[in-house]
Amino acid sequence: MQSLWDDDEAAQCRGDLELRVYTSRLLGRDKTLVLHGGGNTSVKVVQQNLFGEDESVLYIKGSGWDLETMEAAGFAPVQLDYLLRLTQLDALSDTQMVNQLATHMLTSSAPAPSVETILHACLPHKFVDHTHADAVLAISNTPDGERRMRELYGDAVVIIPYVMPGFDLARLCAREYPRQAGANTIGMVLLRHGLFSFGDSARQSYERMIDLVARAEDYLKRERAWDVPARAVSPARIDMLQQAQLRRTLSVAAGAPMIMATHADAEALAFAQRADLGTLSQQGPVTPDHIIRTKRVPMLGTDAHAYARGYQAYFDEHAPRAKEPKTMLDPAPRVVLDPGFGLAAAGRSAKDAAIVAELYRHSMQVMQRAQALGGYCALPARDLFEVEYWDLEQAKLRKTGTPAPFLGEIALVTGAASGIGRACVDALLARGAAVVGLDINPAVETIYRRRDFLGLRCDLTGEHAIGLALERAVLAYGGLDMLVLNAGIFAASRKISELATEEWRKVMAINLDANLFLLRACHPLLKLAPGGGRVVVIGSKNVPAPGPGAAAYSASKAALNQLARVAALEWGADGIRINSIHPNAVFDTGIWTDEVLAQRAKHYGLTVDEYKTNNVLKTEVRSRDVAELAAEMCGPLFAKTTAAQVPVDGGNERVI
Repeated sequence: MQSLWDDDEAAQCRGDLELRVYTSRLLGRDKTLVLHGGGNTSVKVVQQNLFGEDESVLYIKGSGWDLETMEAAGFAPVQLDYLLRLTQLDALSDTQMVNQLATHMLTSSAPAPSVETILHACLPHKFVDHTHADAVLAISNTPDGERRMRELYGDAVVIIPYVMPGFDLARLCAREYPRQAGANTIGMVLLRHGLFSFGDSARQSYERMIDLVARAEDYLKRERAWDVPARAVSPARIDMLQQAQLRRTLSVAAGAPMIMATHADAEALAFAQRADLGTLSQQGPVTPDHIIRTKRVPMLGTDAHAYARGYQAYFDEHAPRAKEPKTMLDPAPRVVLDPGFGLAAAGRSAKDAAIVAELYRHSMQVMQRAQALGGYCALPARDLFEVEYWDLEQAKLRKTGTPAPFLGEIALVTGAASGIGRACVDALLARGAAVVGLDINPAVETIYRRRDFLGLRCDLTGEHAIGLALERAVLAYGGLDMLVLNAGIFAASRKISELATEEWRKVMAINLDANLFLLRACHPLLKLAPGGGRVVVIGSKNVPAPGPGAAAYSASKAALNQLARVAALEWGADGIRINSIHPNAVFDTGIWTDEVLAQRAKHYGLTVDEYKTNNVLKTEVRSRDVAELAAEMCGPLFAKTTAAQVPVDGGNERVI
């Protein structure tokens, strides 16, 4: 491990707080030190209050901030002298501690101070850094971790036994640090938790952290426990429907839909195919911070219901001993390991699932290094239970607001690169869904760069291409809940007597056949949707009221409408509902080129502007209008509606 300190960059910082921000970001850039909001940093300063008096203040990283993207606004300023008085108390409940921290901040708009604020305050150093360094955890999480730590660091660090984060840990550190620290002390190890470093300057504290972690890495190398040996890996065996069934099982156990990403790379497969996986993976997380972020210890195999029953039994056994009632967190695993598919990471959103996967990849490294060093040894089950049902975590649950309606669900939209399809993607993303967008236009792959969108170039007239796209969708998100059939073409206006067979067949292939292929391929996935499958067909006004010169388009949309009605009859028993929208004159779409628009306006003897608002309400219908209704049809308002046909046309006299 190397220091990332740069003199030129540091020279741009003005004052201690900006230097604190700078070194916090340096720590955050190294994922072997901190991950996704883990770890924290602080600085003690003296500043004047409104009365011109000097006041000692602790600036500590606030909750919800990530070290990698830290800013000055992310630090909570707390009165230092008051924090030091708190360390003298014999006891302080978590709720009392949170209240005392909040009521002694100097800025009301600052984020909530870290739960380790009092611990930072009691360390007699200006700058304090705290990480969950992988190398340190690998040594600490062994049966003789304390002995190894003392052998490695000597009097350079203070060793603190595991205590759950909060006031009790701060009070223990306040007592033990003065007793153990000496002239050579530059850090503190919290066994099975993390590493502290400190100093008189931001650079000193940061580089002491780098030095201590580098020593741990060198120790692992000397003990031949650093490099995870390459293993022969059997090829992945992934069945799309089995993954969708697993995602459904996890969702049922969680009590809400879940996103599940499957990772079948060599690293994941090698870990999942270990002979000792049953004991190695089932002990628990490498640090209590990881269980807070993943909400569940990993699970072996794919029987999530059995796991849920086992955890519920553990909860029933231990919960009555608690002083206050606890809210039962969902019993669904967030990590599933299987020698066939590798690693599946689940979360309430695509971002959550990605965080779980990254956390567990680091855990895999730690566990395997610890195993090579002397055997991986996690916290006892009781300690894990106490962290997971911690009062502060309970408070977070109680504060959780109403989630987005489609959080944890997956939608597939065809013709997603533009027009109504693009608007449907936006509407579904805004409601919390993860969205797979298909389009023959390669631009679909780059319209968004975010974890909850997967754009795939796909020729929908090819059944094989559709199958490959669905496999990628299931690997990325775990299944399918909603399908929006939007892709289509509108050929140039042509009388039947002039309609070429090839043109007819092209329109039918895209507007009808491709949708049959999609419906047929998606049906088994939609059956497994935790909240029931939903299909929305983007039809056309031409279904109830065809226009001259649009024979191929009108016939294809009418046939698609009938296909949807039959599917509604056949799939109702599977909990799948299918509804249709019939838009008209939506001109901000790909099929309405300037040439086609001019042709149709001329055909009716209207100007282009007159043609755009040629409806009862004299209003222009846009893609977003159609998309919002499509999204609502997938929501609870239409939970008991299937085979409906709803116009979005401003009112058409021929339809009315």
